[in-house]
Amino acid sequence: MEDLPHTAKKQLLVLIYLLAWCFLMSVEGQAQQNTRREKHDKPRADGATRQFDQSRPNADRPSTAKPGVNNSVTKISRPSNNSNRNNTVNTNNTVNRNNVGNRNTNISGNTVNRNRNNVNINVNNSVHVRNNRNTVVRPGPRPYARPPYVYGGYRYNCYHPYYPRPYVPFYWGPVWHPWGFFVATLATTAIIVSVENNKYHYDQGVWYTSTNGGYTAVPAPVGGTVNNIPSGAETVNTGTVNNYYYGGTYYEKDGGKYTVVAPTAGTIVDKLPEGGEEVAIGDLKYIKFGETYYQPVQIDGKDKYEVVSVQKE
Repeated sequence: MEDLPHTAKKQLLVLIYLLAWCFLMSVEGQAQQNTRREKHDKPRADGATRQFDQSRPNADRPSTAKPGVNNSVTKISRPSNNSNRNNTVNTNNTVNRNNVGNRNTNISGNTVNRNRNNVNINVNNSVHVRNNRNTVVRPGPRPYARPPYVYGGYRYNCYHPYYPRPYVPFYWGPVWHPWGFFVATLATTAIIVSVENNKYHYDQGVWYTSTNGGYTAVPAPVGGTVNNIPSGAETVNTGTVNNYYYGGTYYEKDGGKYTVVAPTAGTIVDKLPEGGEEVAIGDLKYIKFGETYYQPVQIDGKDKYEVVSVQKE
């Protein structure tokens, strides 16, 4: 090295100095990096390990927004447990189902409206029928051995003792309808029957009168005569002659025809149709069906009803 020129010596020293400085800086930088890693990777008290992240600072980072198209920001809203979803459950008692086939059903109180195949059927229990206390019932066939039940100026006579029980109407099938039942049209089997210059329509044991826009089921008119009555009619003994009973109506056979008659006091029937009114007369409860009172009785262990003779004192 002593044989080198002075200028070359000087350049060599500078190069050695630069190399030494770079080596020291590299060692110092590596030491600082190791120190930072040890700080961030040091275990916490809860056992978790802190991860060192050089590229994603946590400060002021929006957690609910993502960039959308054209650098716009689309906010992401995540519903909580109490969020408003489309699966809404309505716990009201009113149910509205509108399915294909025109089968809407609206039930409200005593009014039932069924709209099927463009036929409007409506039961209106508010229809007033002749329901006087001084009822029109034919007298019984023999005197009463039991004393009458007297209340409110009237005597209520029956051959059998009173046997209380709830009034449960009997259903005579889909072609039978109670009083007040409205139909827009009648079947082709319906016939017209004139009684004392009043026109009625009769079909399968049900009597109708024309009303606005259709026909309404009414009590069978006494004296109305038809050729046929439903096969479900039961034979009841009035004490003198047999009657045929169906849907609250009594018929007597006259030759080949059947005529509507008033009920006879003391007649026993097994069932009463819909439309009866359970009324309290003093301590007793009777079923008032049209112009007839029925008393619940029990004969040979079977529940039945007896036509009551009601007379004013």
